[in-house]
This record gives sequence, C-alpha cells and structure tokens, in this order.
Amino acid sequence: MEGPFMRIEDSGLVMPLRPDVTTVGRGRGVDIRLDDPSVSRLHAEIVRRGPYVYVVDMGLSRNGTRVNGRPIARRVLEDGDVVSFGTARCRMGGIPREEVDPDVELRRAVAPELTRREVDVLTSLCRPALSDEAFVAPATAREIAADLVVTEAAVKQHLLRLYQKFRIPEGANRRTRLANEVIAMGLVRPLPPVHVPQQNRTPVDARTAEVRRPGHAPGHPPGRIGTPGRPPAGAAGRRAS
Repeated sequence: MEGPFMRIEDSGLVMPLRPDVTTVGRGRGVDIRLDDPSVSRLHAEIVRRGPYVYVVDMGLSRNGTRVNGRPIARRVLEDGDVVSFGTARCRMGGIPREEVDPDVELRRAVAPELTRREVDVLTSLCRPALSDEAFVAPATAREIAADLVVTEAAVKQHLLRLYQKFRIPEGANRRTRLANEVIAMGLVRPLPPVHVPQQNRTPVDARTAEVRRPGHAPGHPPGRIGTPGRPPAGAAGRRAS
C-alpha cells in the first residue's frame, strides 16, 4: 500500500490515511471506526503535513491516547509506532523516515494576526475545553453568539476567517480542530479561579479564560471576556439610590 496507513491489531484491517486529516473513534461519522467501548466517539485525529504525520488526542475521552505506551496530547509519528486509542492498539506504517524528534510538537512559529473580535470569538470557543468538566466540546456558533451578544451569522463569518488564518482544512469537526490548534499554540489558557468576597458574589462562574494576543505589548493586560451585558455587582443598587 502506498502512503501512510494504520493497521488495527485486533482485526488486522489496514486503513490508509487521508491526505489531510483522518478522524479516529467509535462514532459512525469518523474515517477509521474502532468498535471498542474504551474509544470515544471522536477520539483522535491523525494529521498529515508534508512528509510528517502526527496524532492529536481530541481531549474528549477519559482513556486518552498513547504512543508506544506513553500518554500524549499531540505527537509526531514514526513508521512502526504503536498508537493506542483507549485499549484499541494500532500500528502505523508507510511513514517516510525523517530526521525529526518525535517528541517535538509541530506548531507554527508565528501565530496569525488577530483582531479584537477574533480574540473574543476564540476565547468563547475554547472556554468549555478549559473548564474542569469531562467530555466537553468547543462552544457552538449559537453559544458564542449568546456569550458575545452578537448574531450567529456574525460569529460564523468570524469562524470562517479564523479557519483561513489558522489553515484549518474543510471537513467535519473544524471547530474542534481550530480550538485544539489555538490551545496547542498557547493562545488561550485557563485563569486560576477568582475569589470574590461573599457580599459581592454573583451566580456566574468565576473561571474565565485569558487570551494572549500575538505581538502583545509587555505590561498591558491581555484581553479577557467575562459575562457580556451584565453590570458590575452593586451597580443597580447605586443607580437606584
């Protein structure tokens, strides 16, 4: 078989990798389906970029992804590597040999320039993935629109531009791939919980996300998104007095 492929050890089935992104999981919509209860419906992606092949754990499975027995988030693959999705073992083949450290993550050296609103959209997109909840997925366009108090059509236009800026190819799970890329590049990260005095507590979650904008000037606080449209605690009382 020409080109990179994956051999499922239990069945011996050999599956060629797609030219760009191959999805792996237990769900019906994935490219390579593994009928194993330890595998998530969308478990991982195998990405081809030039001569390189790397695997990305989607972060949606309790059992994770391992390469040669080591748990990974994203890792360059070599010919003969054994990739375990949960307890399902697969062996990689047909990968050209390159002088590359397999522990090095393939990340773009420079993040694209982002507008203030694009930063807002990325923050809202990634917020669920930065929470403490398990089996989370990135926010939908409708949820982002509600969070930012804008129209869903406007959010979709921003997402289209962001797919182009981050070179996310067309296909299923583009939002998930965008969120993974943004988090892997370190553009979005969780903030520690904010301790609010008891008398000023509001029912909103104190955890927010911080976005580091490319070229951000030192000493200037990065942008944060809280709950839009909500006045500070006690503001209504001050207006009434």
